[in-house]
Amino acid sequence: MTKQPVVDQDACISCGLCVSSCPAVFRFNSAGKSECYDPTGADEAAIQAAIDGCPVQAISWQ
Repeated sequence: MTKQPVVDQDACISCGLCVSSCPAVFRFNSAGKSECYDPTGADEAAIQAAIDGCPVQAISWQ
């Protein structure tokens, strides 16, 4: 099993950095929070960059 990015909905502040940096993986859900809708939409390095850019560390690997 490979690791997948997961967004902590309680920690997400809806800043949009992950959505703008990796739109093939992250999007806003109906509550306005980021979610991972396609964990295979980008390579691991691109996803890691989105994780590293999150100002509240709401995204992690699972």
